[in-house]
Amino acid sequence: MKLNSYDNLITSEIINGLDLPAHWRKIRFRHLFSFDRGLGITKANLKDEGIPCVNYGEIHSKFGFEVIPERDTLKCVDEDYLETGKKSLLQNGDFVFADTSEDLEGSGNFTYLNSDETTFAGYHTVVARLQSDDNPRYIAYLFDSGRFRTQVRKSVTGVKVFSITQAILKSTYVWLPTIDEQSKIVELLDFRLSKIDDLINKKKLTNKKLSLKRLSLINSAVTLGIKEDNELEESNIAWLGKIPKTWKIRRLKFIFNFSRGLGITRADLKDSGIPCINYGEIHSKYGFEVDPERDLLKCVDETYYDTGKNALLDFGDFVFADTSEDLDGSGSFTYLNSKKPTFAGYHTVVARLRTQDLPRYFAYLLDSEMFKWQIRKSVSGVKVFSITQGILKSCYAWYPSLEEQLEIVSYLDKKTDYIKNALDKNNQAIEKLMELRKSLIDDAVTGKIDLRDIETPEEG
Repeated sequence: MKLNSYDNLITSEIINGLDLPAHWRKIRFRHLFSFDRGLGITKANLKDEGIPCVNYGEIHSKFGFEVIPERDTLKCVDEDYLETGKKSLLQNGDFVFADTSEDLEGSGNFTYLNSDETTFAGYHTVVARLQSDDNPRYIAYLFDSGRFRTQVRKSVTGVKVFSITQAILKSTYVWLPTIDEQSKIVELLDFRLSKIDDLINKKKLTNKKLSLKRLSLINSAVTLGIKEDNELEESNIAWLGKIPKTWKIRRLKFIFNFSRGLGITRADLKDSGIPCINYGEIHSKYGFEVDPERDLLKCVDETYYDTGKNALLDFGDFVFADTSEDLDGSGSFTYLNSKKPTFAGYHTVVARLRTQDLPRYFAYLLDSEMFKWQIRKSVSGVKVFSITQGILKSCYAWYPSLEEQLEIVSYLDKKTDYIKNALDKNNQAIEKLMELRKSLIDDAVTGKIDLRDIETPEEG
């Protein structure tokens, strides 16, 4: 199906470089929506049963674009809030924006309630209720477009956290085709994006299976070893069970020296200078290992050579993220697999081997589920989980001689290398599919696709 753009595109006064069909309405957000806040609650108020409640973390990580409580697993609040929190009670078609974001890209993240089930907007959210007969799903696609997001991102404020206020949303512009055109756009995007999303989900499922296989290989190698004749004996640690008889067991406080990363914020980071690894990059990009000569890191200026010596890393140093928004992320780390001068940045704990053991062996050990379990059972927090030096120091490590460490590392590098290559290829494919997805949405909601005389194919 060949898709052409509208023949009446004109330069818009809303956003530089944005051309829109001449007959589409342009209207300020504030004239199209009424506003409320989500419930003034915390994670401590959430339960497994009750009235479904969508909070800002779920908007960022799980249910962006739309939420359907009958399908999506949401935490809940007590029925008492039906009396005390009526203004936060959502109706079908209401929009819920996360009012904070840890990065600029997430500014403007939202969901809309595509259901009639009783549902609340939760903490750190802004509720926007449509006050017209326009199609909520078309508007959801518009809010998901790069062109609309540009308006939000240029207005947000913050350093560590970006704030998305009602005032910012109210000041943005919304552009609206006729109701019939909105329906056509929704039909096309629903049809085409479902095909793209199916491909993405298949790639993600494959990645999940590959990651589980990688973890299984690591867990076995760093707990039982790889020698067929390894004699096992009880470790005298109930949760650890049996390990090879010749291996040592020591707490991390006897193996590592600990310190803090730089006391900086995002405002101190630059595009050039001395590479610096921060907690967000550990969680999202460079877990397990980082090589500044290969990986793209933000930087700090050279003055930190004098003021932040304790945060300057050597080859083989470990950097833990000291906070996590979920329990699974507790214990996330990277280790410096490079001799290039690099700093540990904000919200990090530095662990330096003080023995002659192999850093890469310990990287595999610290990446194992058995090791991370120690951290997850000890972390504290409600909205954010804190990973302290005290927690890390109290953890046990179990490890063989240096010779056997080398053998295990060689084995795991070889076994996991093909998994890493497969993951990289899948991630590249997912990235291209996501770019196609974004491009299709942008084109559809800016008039680059004229659907007025085109029949959308039916599912089949």
